Amino acid sequence: MRKIVQIGNNTLREISHDVPVDEIKSTKIQKIISDMKNALASQDDGVAIAAPQIGVNLRIFVVSNKVFETADAKDEVYINPKIIKRSRKKNKVEEGCLSVRGTFGNIVRHEKITIEARNENGDKITRGGSNLLAQIFQHETDHLDGVLFVDNATDLIDVE
Repeated sequence: MRKIVQIGNNTLREISHDVPVDEIKSTKIQKIISDMKNALASQDDGVAIAAPQIGVNLRIFVVSNKVFETADAKDEVYINPKIIKRSRKKNKVEEGCLSVRGTFGNIVRHEKITIEARNENGDKITRGGSNLLAQIFQHETDHLDGVLFVDNATDLIDVE
């Protein structure tokens, strides 16, 4: 299993590349998605992971099935995501990160987000999210742009 890279690793600061649509179903991309799902599942407190967090600079993130409130929920994969709509209303929320272990802080995020992406089958999807899901969409999209939550958070605390 791939390790989750930590702050200080250059991969986390690079802007990730789009995945060519005709490569989404390739063995290479499907293996990366599988590695991401496995890395995320190995973290009890993880709700999402972006490809740079396993050392791959591609525009992919996975949201854990834990986020969704149905028993049959599956992890959701977002490839080449673009935020297409943001609510005016913002909230200050507490945030942490699997790549900045033990550090938490407050960050201002839009309350609602709509995202366009491709799923792991290459199909176009549009998904709206509010509160936690909107926060995840923004946090993971930041990862794809080389931004960590600690860059914009206030009241940072270390708990480890």
